[in-house]
Amino acid sequence: MSQTPTIAIAKPSIPATGIAVVFTDGEGTFGPLGTQLADASAGGLARAIKAADFKGKAQSVLDIVAPAGLELDRLLVVGVGKTEEFDTDAALKLGGVVAGKLKDLRAETVTVLFEVPGIAEPSVELVADFGLGFRLRLYEWDKHKTKKKDDPAPKMKVTIATDVPKAKKAYAEAEEVAAGVELARDLVNEAPNVLGPVEFAKIAEDLSSVGLEVEVLTDKDMKKLGMGALLGVAQGSVRPARLAIMTWNGGKPKDAPLAFVGKGVVFDTGGISIKPASGMEDMKGDMGGAAAVTGLMRALAGRKAKVNAIGVIGLVENMPDGNAYRPGDILTSMSGQTIEVINTDAEGRLVLADALWYTQDRFKPAFMINLATLTGAVMVALGTQHAGLFSNDDTLADNLYKAGQATGEKLWRLPMGPDYDKQIDSRFADMKNTGGRYGGSITAAQFLKRFVNDCPWAHLDVAGTAMASADTEINRSWGSGYGVRLLDRLVRDVYES
Repeated sequence: MSQTPTIAIAKPSIPATGIAVVFTDGEGTFGPLGTQLADASAGGLARAIKAADFKGKAQSVLDIVAPAGLELDRLLVVGVGKTEEFDTDAALKLGGVVAGKLKDLRAETVTVLFEVPGIAEPSVELVADFGLGFRLRLYEWDKHKTKKKDDPAPKMKVTIATDVPKAKKAYAEAEEVAAGVELARDLVNEAPNVLGPVEFAKIAEDLSSVGLEVEVLTDKDMKKLGMGALLGVAQGSVRPARLAIMTWNGGKPKDAPLAFVGKGVVFDTGGISIKPASGMEDMKGDMGGAAAVTGLMRALAGRKAKVNAIGVIGLVENMPDGNAYRPGDILTSMSGQTIEVINTDAEGRLVLADALWYTQDRFKPAFMINLATLTGAVMVALGTQHAGLFSNDDTLADNLYKAGQATGEKLWRLPMGPDYDKQIDSRFADMKNTGGRYGGSITAAQFLKRFVNDCPWAHLDVAGTAMASADTEINRSWGSGYGVRLLDRLVRDVYES
């Protein structure tokens, strides 16, 4: 819902007016255009830097108002730190830092002279990631605020001045990724009375506008398919369940699709095993996995990714009602396996059980990756800096880890093994839906593994990263959009290369 800035890529030139941004390293060095600006200031820029004791440390910013000898309103001198450490992650974060400063200044017209001292020819990835970080930092969610500011912030017009070949094309693709992240943030931030399963499915359907093929299964469709686990969670709500399938065909017809599956519990009271009242409002974000899958599919279609991909999201609401499922109930999943319900607040794995089985059975994908705000236990283990990674395939897990390191959406792999299965064995059914307090994230993953057969699979527990995570250089939103950039990078680096 943010006022998206206009960001253009143009040939390098020194702006005559507005705000200019120049980069410098810890040695006080500028690029060619920055040097020209310094010369035009007749020593004024050098004096300002010295007076402020500005050292050019990474992400440091010196704001010079009405710089002497120049017609500019402002000149921002931005530190990039040590050149050898200026990689794509540093560029992404720097874009966010610069955008945050310019937002505070209520900037309108900005020219960023993208010259990194010590790097004669910056890569196209550095330019694109800088622009991506810039845009993502300016995201805001204010849809439901009715009090208008008397002096609203102007829409920012930004020019990134660079002669890096193909930078314009690279940033155009980065904008599509940004749109996917912003969509995921919008979905997680939206109020639960506005975004139910039907409304969420309609948003997915609307993505046909970017080239996705979208199919939505109703609760009646799912009942015919035998999705008793997913429908068991939904039966306590007056809002009917939906399963949305988004398809992008950008690869060769014979190529097996890459499959992404998301938990979409639009609101989670815990059901009969009701949660404490304190903080329950945050459970509007319990569909963060489905939001990420939806944003990813939007990004892949928008940038015309050269792969075949499937996005499947199971959409339900978990409510305590006279018709709600109970502890002690036994549900029959689409796979035919039976599940004893121990705790109705362990509902996400029931939704995923049927969604995963449906996906591998129908589409025969090259792999499946599911995302879910599944357990509080993963936050105890990893905090809000890493999502939990569980997998039955070392190559897939390694590729995901590398993509996480490259994007800053980090993962940490946790163990799995048959010994943990004992905790979810049931006396009355094939399994139970929770293994108790110890190893809660692991036993949840063991549960999901029973519904993937031999398909290469990874489970990402994003409970600590999809919502209410720590502010970063590129995000000040409650909903982070975590997972979109991570999975887009995985696709780009491994499956499109």
